[in-house]
Parts: sequence; C-alpha cells; structure tokens
Amino acid sequence: MVGKWRRWLQLASLLLLNGYLPGWLRLTLFTGPSKGVCLPVLNCSSCPGAFLGCPLGAWQGYLGARRSPPLLVGGILLLAGSALGRLFCGWLCPFGALQDMVAAGSRRRSLPWPSRLRLLAYLLLLVTFLLPYWSPTGTPYFCKYFCPAGELMAGWPLVLGRPEFRALVGWVFYAKSLLVLAVLLLLLLGVNRVFCRTLCPLGAWLGLFNRVSLWRLRFSPSACRRCHQCRRVCPVGVQLPEEANSSACIRCLACTEACPTGALSFGYCRQERR
Repeated sequence: MVGKWRRWLQLASLLLLNGYLPGWLRLTLFTGPSKGVCLPVLNCSSCPGAFLGCPLGAWQGYLGARRSPPLLVGGILLLAGSALGRLFCGWLCPFGALQDMVAAGSRRRSLPWPSRLRLLAYLLLLVTFLLPYWSPTGTPYFCKYFCPAGELMAGWPLVLGRPEFRALVGWVFYAKSLLVLAVLLLLLLGVNRVFCRTLCPLGAWLGLFNRVSLWRLRFSPSACRRCHQCRRVCPVGVQLPEEANSSACIRCLACTEACPTGALSFGYCRQERR
C-alpha cells in the first residue's frame, strides 16, 4: 500500500511541477510569481513546463551575484531537512521519480553500488553551496556542469525544438548528455537511484538531517527477526536495520512495508526507540 501511494504521489508531483502546457507547446519558460518559490526537490526551473524555481539554482544564482541567498530558499532547505530529512527525495522529487520509472521498466534484479561513492555527493554539495561565490563569472557550477534534470527536462527539449539554442550547443551540453545517458544505462542495468546515491547535492544536504529530523525511522530491536527483508527491498542499498536513518536513506518506506514484525516504522521521534 505504501509503495502504491508513493508511486501516485511521485507521478502527481512530476506532472504538477512541470505542467505548464503553453511552455511545452511553445518551448518557452513560465515567468509567473511562483518561480520565486521552490520545493526541496531536483526539478529544473528552466524546464518549459516548470511552475516553480529550483532551490539549488536559486542558491547558486544569489551567490554568483555576490548576494546573500534569500531567507525563503535557506529556510525551505533547513526546515525540510530538520522536519523530514530525505523524505522529499523518495516521495516528491521529479528526477527521483524518473529514475524509479526507468528502474521499474528494466525488470532487472537490483545490483550493488559502492557506498563510498556517496562522498561525491558531499563534494558536489560544497561546490554547489560555496563555490559560486568565488567564481569571477558567478557560474552556477552544479547547474551548468552536472545537473541531469536540467539537461533532460530543459536542455534536450530546447535544443531539439529551437534552432537558436542548437547554435549555442558546445562541449558542456554533450558532456552532460553523456552523464544523463550513463545514469539511464546504470538504471537499466539494475543500479537503482544511481544519481541520488552518488551525485545529488540536494539529497546530500537533506541526508545530513536523517538522524535528527522530527520524523524518522524507528527501529525496535526486540521485534526484529533478522530476516533482512528490509535490506532486500531498499532501493539505495542501505544496510538495514543497522543503518536505519542513514544519510543515504530516501525514506521511501519500502522497508517498513516489507518488515513482517513491524520492527521498522516511521513517525515522530524525540529519540530513537529501544
């Protein structure tokens, strides 16, 4: 039941956040006041259908202009993490939803992925949150060189549909296209949520709060039979139940549904249940 609700909510989020039909038909951008608002999810504001802004793009834009990021963007990132951790990654992120759809379509067994590669996401977190301030040109490094959501949802449609954009294409576009294709290939081969697990700075930020957020996983050792059903269904390879509330956990709650004894649950926590 949890998985079914999550898939519907993911689809709704994908469609609602990118549902500006005139933008898709004319390949133009929505410029309404809602673009000043963002959710803590990876969704490019340059997508023709996007109604909202991107928190990473907004943050880098203000740093690049030598201005303090607005309290709205910082507040959203802080409140989202402290309240729910990476729940947004598992339930509302459009690019996360796309990865889940591709992985589900592959019908392959989930393959392991080196956990040490998570460190790359923290490196990109530093690049995203700090480096634009020292850039002489105010370059939003993550958006320009790494963001697959921007390439897939904005770059490809605009370049394919508008000749004036094709004239501006350079090596960065092709490099990012190779990154997107590599992510899609790994998903088809069975590496679930490969971008979330390896390169997403927004996920890395939210994951810092997983162990201290108001709502988080609760583990009852006395109820656990060590059947490891929770570990088998985890899409990001968290070594449950020992790593409950790991920074890698996207809180899809598949583990709570798979647990036959209810040893894992999700809810409000003042402290971990023993």
